[in-house]
Amino acid sequence: MRTTPARTRIGYPFLVTSPDPQRYHVLTFGCQMNAHDSERITGMLEGRGMVAAADADDADVLVFNTCTIREKPDQKLYDQLKHAKGSKRRRKGAQVIAVGGCLVEAQKDNLLREFPWVDVAFGPGRIHDLGNYLELAEGEGAGVGHVPGHGEGFYGIGDERSFAAELPTQRERPHQAWVQISMGCNMKCAYCIVPAVRGREQSRSFTDIVSEVERLAADGVREVSLLGQNVNSYGNELPRDGSPRTFAELLRAVDAVDGIDRIRYTSPHPAHMRDDVIAAMAECDAVMPQLHLPLQAGSSRVLKAMRRTYSRERFVALAEKIRAAIPDISLSTDIIVGFPGETEAEFLETVEVCREVEFDGAYTFIYSPRTGTEAAGLVDDFIPNEEQHRRLSHLIDVVRGIATERHQRFVGTVQPVLVEDRSDSTVRQRQRLHGRTPHNVKVNFEGDARAGEIVPVDIVHANSESMLGRQLVATDLRS
Repeated sequence: MRTTPARTRIGYPFLVTSPDPQRYHVLTFGCQMNAHDSERITGMLEGRGMVAAADADDADVLVFNTCTIREKPDQKLYDQLKHAKGSKRRRKGAQVIAVGGCLVEAQKDNLLREFPWVDVAFGPGRIHDLGNYLELAEGEGAGVGHVPGHGEGFYGIGDERSFAAELPTQRERPHQAWVQISMGCNMKCAYCIVPAVRGREQSRSFTDIVSEVERLAADGVREVSLLGQNVNSYGNELPRDGSPRTFAELLRAVDAVDGIDRIRYTSPHPAHMRDDVIAAMAECDAVMPQLHLPLQAGSSRVLKAMRRTYSRERFVALAEKIRAAIPDISLSTDIIVGFPGETEAEFLETVEVCREVEFDGAYTFIYSPRTGTEAAGLVDDFIPNEEQHRRLSHLIDVVRGIATERHQRFVGTVQPVLVEDRSDSTVRQRQRLHGRTPHNVKVNFEGDARAGEIVPVDIVHANSESMLGRQLVATDLRS
């Protein structure tokens, strides 16, 4: 039943019923963990009988799932919230505006005060409280909205957290799934706000994770991505009772699940990349030959200032060890440019490491100070914005060139591609499809396969971001 507002004598909008279902709209900012959380939020809302709205203005319940790793997502959210204020006014208050995610924890002392038209705010460990709020709002005498400035807030980075995996989900792609294995982080990187907004690391039960993967496989999922802020420290705080508890053991257990053809994970910390994990990657058929290994900087001095707990030499040696065990692996990375105090020579060390390791891809960012982090206090050492952008442009040119060269090894080969979706157009009588190789490279190709199929694709062209190909049919494979 769709709910619409009715005024009471004290001015609160209350819920009454109408024949149409309520509509929701979820806007997501940030990382894969947020994408996973948004799938849980969507599943929870649809479990309440709601349907997706075409856009934010059309929604009865509008949810912003936020990120605060860098300044740009913050500003984008603030702009969206200002637009939502107008939308809510046009609807005469008949819209629940909810803000969740990392920015909520970072701004918990002033978010509802600065944006009084927000009805409910919830931290990344308190997603279930959005459902609790809506349930109360549908009860007798409970309001959809509120007196401006009196929104509900649900915060906390301790025991009040719960795993979003306990909620229903609505996956973006039916044959691929995120699986949360931990939340929070125990590292103290000088630039990172995550521990302050997601709390200390907490691992999910080993059996709960494997059971979820088994359910996903039974539901037709072929690829799972294991998620955590620091996945390869999984299990450190689980009971030492002789039962499986390490990340390497988890990889092997998921690999043993019938129906799961591809396993990926993100993100590991280089300091915690142990030999047993590398061995599991090399030996498990379903674990893909692809690894995202965050470098952040190529200078040992900068890495120490970042409190990354490894040196340039240790990182390069780790990359060599991984390639020795899995020769054709694709390595991608994260790099921060213009960290406070970084010299030109130290920046060029980062460029040198990129050339030495030969990353297949890199996410590159300009350093963004986050309030409450150690590095945010290094104001006197901040790099001028113009210089940061110059360095970033140079680094992007380098990593794109390396990625383009690395991807040439696939041209002329046949790659098994997991079909994700069709593209916008058709070519002759065949559809334009796209999917990903085991190395996680996007491929656009002509074919007639359905989403979720793994099909052979002849690769004819490659650049730094993607490849082009043609699906092979039975006659091609026999020739």
